[in-house]
Amino acid sequence: MEGDRLSVPQNPEDRSQRSSISSAGPRNHDVLVYLVDDTVVRLTVDNLSSVTAQELHHIVSKTLQLPEDAHEIFALWLVSPVLELQLKPKHQPYKLCRQWQDLLFRFTSCSADDILEDEPSLQFRRDIFFPKRKEVQIQDEDVLRLLFEEAKYNILEGRYPSDLADCEELGALICRINLGPFNPKQHTACFLKERLDSFLPPHLCRRGHGLLSAIWKRGATRLPADEQGLLRAFQRVPEEDGACEDRAALRQLYQAYLQKCHLLPYYGCAFFSGEIDKPAQGLLHRSGRKAVTVAISLEGVYIIDSKEKHVLLGLRFQELSWDHTFPSEEEHILWLEFDGENEGTPVNKLLKVYSKQAELMSSLIEYCIELNSSLEGQDPEPAPREAPPSSEARKPPFNRQPHKLQRQNSVTCSRIQHLATIDYVEEGKEIKRVKPRRTTSFFGRQLSNAPTSYSAVRAAENLEQG
Repeated sequence: MEGDRLSVPQNPEDRSQRSSISSAGPRNHDVLVYLVDDTVVRLTVDNLSSVTAQELHHIVSKTLQLPEDAHEIFALWLVSPVLELQLKPKHQPYKLCRQWQDLLFRFTSCSADDILEDEPSLQFRRDIFFPKRKEVQIQDEDVLRLLFEEAKYNILEGRYPSDLADCEELGALICRINLGPFNPKQHTACFLKERLDSFLPPHLCRRGHGLLSAIWKRGATRLPADEQGLLRAFQRVPEEDGACEDRAALRQLYQAYLQKCHLLPYYGCAFFSGEIDKPAQGLLHRSGRKAVTVAISLEGVYIIDSKEKHVLLGLRFQELSWDHTFPSEEEHILWLEFDGENEGTPVNKLLKVYSKQAELMSSLIEYCIELNSSLEGQDPEPAPREAPPSSEARKPPFNRQPHKLQRQNSVTCSRIQHLATIDYVEEGKEIKRVKPRRTTSFFGRQLSNAPTSYSAVRAAENLEQG
């Protein structure tokens, strides 16, 4: 079982348990395939034990009347509250369901009771290896709707951290799609307030008034969202000619939502759960661990604070070196090495991510790099629609730096100061205590056969040893 298709949901308690397979006769089985919006596609399959994911994918696509190219846009997943597995075409879903407890034991920290109670369901969702440069060319409304529903789910669940202003604009597009054109008599602030969670991430929404609301506002690191901001954004949504039910208008709204999501560097990522060390705080130098989500895409790796819903570290593959270790006496660890500074001195920084899924993360990083290398000879990513042709428009999204993602203290910006890293330079010249001491780059695994900005830092001649 390769690990390059596994990820873990950020909020597993929010997902309901559902069984996808039931017997419908001696050789026939009812198979329930779920879309991200919980729509159910009911299938009857012969000889289920030998049916491959590719065959089942074809049946689902035909049932949903999707175009032929849907096979590269979407994939079948096995999903439970604690583990998500994207299936390869050759995988047999029935057999993987029989092995589910073994997978949970290997890749999660669930208790024995939770493992026994957990049951996966089949989902039809975006393939994590489908590039954004191809997605922007999609015109089929049914495909766009499925991609929109998945992007909306990830925004509302906080899996795609976004700034408040962007969330309000995205929420306004959801309003326009679900409620039709803005109607000042019907779409009032009170009307939106009762449905705020349907348009905005709950962690951004202000709840209630009075003392509790005042305390939250005083201690919050960013302003909460409210119905007034969403209402103003809803009013600003441009209207095209034609009724709200017009398919062309809906297609444009789906595209507008997805185009904004494409600007997020972690759009289309696979998600894994883990922990990192907190920086020592207070006189007693107390520390601990912080729960994080590791998002890995075709472009890079992103460490996201699971509670605060903001990025702690974002690295393109050209900017990092990595490895996975599992000493017999320690936990699984994904090591990330990247360039940084310590009091103005260039250093190499090491970040430890503790997770039973570290092996899967390492495998996925390696697979994405290999996949990118195989695509190097193809045409560069086209500029986004309606954008002037320029070299900047063809750069990867991480480098585009649109004005919306350049705000000071944006949730999409790295927060290196919030990380407890090991800082070191070569030749054993330490700035901070280093274990183990290395004379070269800590890892040999990094991007090869392609331009890279990462390099091991050498100690200056006059640098004092720590």
